[in-house]
Amino acid sequence: MNGKVYIVGAGPGDIGLLTVKGLKCLRKAEVVVYDLHLNAQVLNYTNHYAEFIYAGKRGGHHTMTQDEINRVMIEKAKQGKIICRLKGGDPFVFGRGGEEAEALSKEGIEFEIVPGVSSAVAAPAYAGIPLTHRLYSSSFAVVPGYEDAAKGETSINWEKLATGVGTIVFLMTVKNIALVCQRLIENNRNPETPVAVIRWGTRPDQTTIVGNLRNIPDLVKEKDIKPPAVMVVGDVVKLREHLKWYEKKPLFGHRILVTREHSGGFELLEELGAEIIEFPTIEIVPPMTWDELDKSIDKIETYNWLIFTSANSVKFFFKRFFERDKDIRELKGIKICAVGSKTALEVKKYGMKVDLVPEEFNAEGLVEAFLKEHRTQNTEHRLKGIRFLLPRAEVAREIFPEKVRELGGEIDIATAYRAVKPETHGKRLRRFLKEGKISIATFTSAATFNNFMSIMDRYALELLKGVAIAVIGTVTARAVEKAGLRVNIMPEQATIEAMVQEIIEWVKNKSEFV
Repeated sequence: MNGKVYIVGAGPGDIGLLTVKGLKCLRKAEVVVYDLHLNAQVLNYTNHYAEFIYAGKRGGHHTMTQDEINRVMIEKAKQGKIICRLKGGDPFVFGRGGEEAEALSKEGIEFEIVPGVSSAVAAPAYAGIPLTHRLYSSSFAVVPGYEDAAKGETSINWEKLATGVGTIVFLMTVKNIALVCQRLIENNRNPETPVAVIRWGTRPDQTTIVGNLRNIPDLVKEKDIKPPAVMVVGDVVKLREHLKWYEKKPLFGHRILVTREHSGGFELLEELGAEIIEFPTIEIVPPMTWDELDKSIDKIETYNWLIFTSANSVKFFFKRFFERDKDIRELKGIKICAVGSKTALEVKKYGMKVDLVPEEFNAEGLVEAFLKEHRTQNTEHRLKGIRFLLPRAEVAREIFPEKVRELGGEIDIATAYRAVKPETHGKRLRRFLKEGKISIATFTSAATFNNFMSIMDRYALELLKGVAIAVIGTVTARAVEKAGLRVNIMPEQATIEAMVQEIIEWVKNKSEFV
């Protein structure tokens, strides 16, 4: 039986503009055939076992011809695969989606079209330009701007287009902008008609210039505007002065690198206009063997305290706990300590109460918290007779366990999970760093930093020059400094939320200084 092809519009760049249906198709795809002008972060939402096929086109240079794209989709579908044909913008708005659907239809292959947000409407919206407005325009047209450059004759009725439509949106017109403006003026469009050109609309490097039909070609040259860009012609452009909102966001223009597996906690930065670039340098996986944890779980009733130092330790502990056919009631009488508010929230998901959250989220703070909990006159052995279970990462600091034993306590350490370096390639990230498109890099542990340096190989130090570095904790800071780099941002409290607030303050102070 044949498979199925979903032709999905991924939107113009802002990852939030991908539709819910498009996301569902991505997640179940076994093969993803994707284009150049879409946010590659979208690929983070795919099935990690999917096959990725790049079909990008840049400046007339085609990685794959249209016939080759059609052929590969047909071949994969005939192998019974589910394919997501991922296209920038909307597949039916100058996206050749109709041609691809025709090719599939001729072969009897089932397909669905999932519309996307077109740059024709999204780029003007992010520049503060409505395409229609009661006082300025009640109609708009979307036109390819490259047509005249390719052939002497044109299918565009310039006479009717120039004066018959309130707002005209030209796509792919930068190289041909002088000729487009000339055609409109020749066909009686007022030379003083406002014009906006928006490059990389909806992205952090969005650039918008405003002029009129007479001077916009010179302004494009002067400002060195390159494709991809959208051109808007019409009186609605006047509204930008009052309606521009995206470029006013306090973190507009910033791309922030996140090197942990999930970007939870960084949402506020996106709300304030930054783009989050996810590039996990650690992957959380089960331990090589469950022996240590199984042994501790089987005698769980012997412990006084169960200590969780991260949300991962909670997830992996309870996953294994229930796999061992244990009941949550078997934890009755055992107190629970959670390091950090996120860890505490994860514990509460299992219906458990957290008895202790240390003020400082590190080994030293943990020791101090237990000393306050167990006050005795015998200061030398204040934890004598207290038994602790610490399910944690395979590699971790030994300060806390050593101190517990010094104070007379007993502690079992069980590996609940491992943080390993994922098999990933940093080609796109390397290009972004090289082009100066990343302004802040965040590292939440020494492992995330060291793995990043390993993945980037010999380019690492050079690529991070000029990038502000934000870290959590002194151990991470020491790893960065040991590599010869400077830490710019480090919160007092070792949490993602505190780091985010420090990043916001750092950007604010830098902006005020500039």
